[in-house]
Amino acid sequence: MVTVRVPTLLRRYTGGQATVHADGRTIKDVFVSLEAQYPGISVRLVDVNGGVHRFVNVFAGDDDVRYLEGLATNVEADEEITIIPAVSGGE
Repeated sequence: MVTVRVPTLLRRYTGGQATVHADGRTIKDVFVSLEAQYPGISVRLVDVNGGVHRFVNVFAGDDDVRYLEGLATNVEADEEITIIPAVSGGE
């Protein structure tokens, strides 16, 4: 089981919880587990093409999964997954 740190914007799906637990051997598996527990959250994490949504950054430990294997990135049983909304904009 992995620990998932949930940003404020997505906590309405987790009943206000900042940290939740999910099962999975890959990021995709973890997201499937999250969706089973917290319906509606996965559409905010995964885009229509089946990749990490471009407005979301996902870290396995200290590593951005975009620079690893994306949703196929393997995770260890005690790993911490952090979801961070992307910041964009300008002056």
